Amino acid sequence: MKERRKNTMHSDKNVLNRLASKGVFPYQWAFTLLCPLRNVFLSPKKLICRLGIKDDSHVLEVGPGPGYFSVPIARMLTHGTLTLADIQPEMLDYARKRLTKAKLSNVTYHVCNGSRFDLPDACFDVIFFVTVIGEVENKDDYFREFRRLLKPDGILSFSELWGDPDKMTTHEIRSLAEQVGFVFDRQYGSEWNYTINFRNPC
Repeated sequence: MKERRKNTMHSDKNVLNRLASKGVFPYQWAFTLLCPLRNVFLSPKKLICRLGIKDDSHVLEVGPGPGYFSVPIARMLTHGTLTLADIQPEMLDYARKRLTKAKLSNVTYHVCNGSRFDLPDACFDVIFFVTVIGEVENKDDYFREFRRLLKPDGILSFSELWGDPDKMTTHEIRSLAEQVGFVFDRQYGSEWNYTINFRNPC
């Protein structure tokens, strides 16, 4: 019994360390990502406007966490689809429960392996990240995959917010995107809190 308690305390300490440092956000703290105060920095409504999503768009959200943005986006895709991709199946389970509770059936779930997405070529109109790209280890692999997955003229979008320990600069993201052929489209906000969009050239 004493040994089990010791192992649990050690595990809890590891999760807390991950929460406060760089790297993949621990699924055990997913509930903190549902705080309504996130709207102050970036609301789902504002993000939808920045992404230019239409009701028939096919959208990929990478690293959705518990689905803070997923629910309102799936709700507006009345003739489209939303695919959620994450390397943590526990996060996808959390998001699935919320989307199921909201009675949204236009969503599919994909567990990533950290380098390649087992999804068809040119199947998405929009691919977006919110405070996630800095956590990705194999960024070059991901950006090449986005070129493959996006339809011609599709949008690749990154939103970064102040306070995230993995926050990347617009210059860093633009460098990664342009080196695989993406074209800068537009930027919203400031360097502290921003959304930066790229287009997949025809």
